Amino acid sequence: MKSIIDIHTHVISPDTVRHPLAPLGGTQSDWSRKRPTSAADLIAAMDAAGVAKAAVVQASTAYGCDNGYLAEAVAAHPDRFTGVFSIDMFAPDAVATFDRWHAAGLTGLRLFTTGSTSPGQASWLADPRTFPVWERAEALGVPVCLQMRPEGLADLTTLLDRFRTVPIVLDHLARVVLSDGPPYAAAAWLFALADRPNLFLKLTSRTVEQSAEGGSTPEAFFPRLVAAFGADRIAWGSNFPAHAGPMARLVDAAKRALACLSAADRAQIFAGTAQRLYPVLADRTEVTA
Repeated sequence: MKSIIDIHTHVISPDTVRHPLAPLGGTQSDWSRKRPTSAADLIAAMDAAGVAKAAVVQASTAYGCDNGYLAEAVAAHPDRFTGVFSIDMFAPDAVATFDRWHAAGLTGLRLFTTGSTSPGQASWLADPRTFPVWERAEALGVPVCLQMRPEGLADLTTLLDRFRTVPIVLDHLARVVLSDGPPYAAAAWLFALADRPNLFLKLTSRTVEQSAEGGSTPEAFFPRLVAAFGADRIAWGSNFPAHAGPMARLVDAAKRALACLSAADRAQIFAGTAQRLYPVLADRTEVTA
């Protein structure tokens, strides 16, 4: 494995005048308050961890749908970052706003329907009023990340079947339960989606930790996941700094958990699938891993 790409990082500006906080739902996340990480801080963490590039995901629990600092970070470091932006899917100008952020160099969209400050599963995920944005993502080949829970399965299948060429990426594997261990009956709903070719899985630090909880072990879970979906539909993301670092510790934990896989599968999960989802990250830059 010669390169590592992280598809789930966040940045928080130290300048709250130029980039005021406006968290989704009005409640700021604890992590963004306690561990604010600037673009420069993120690059330093990546360098220390041996991470070549990253997809920086909009910090919705700090900035809502104001992607200004995200766009600024990507513009300042195009050799290291791409951006995954968020928008108000019900705004009258949602499609125009999508186009504006995409034109600013942000190459992915994220829909936030659950999280630390919104513990339930929002009911709007597959609302037909959002379909014009989905159609725009489909036309431009923009992947859409879903921050969701298993309770949103019906909406997810609706979207997978309606927008068959949109890469849909499940953040944290949609918080699937693994603690029951093999044969992972609680995760049966996830494995049942393996035949949807446009579904991708974001294997994060959260997933790494869950794979070792209760009756589960990384050696039992990850080979089964790869056998079902293929490594070319699974990508790693640290979730740093929402997941407490240092990033190097999160990288090491992921390497240990995935050591049960072949070198080729690990290379896909740590870089190849990221480059497939975000071609702007696909250059020849390599770091020793």
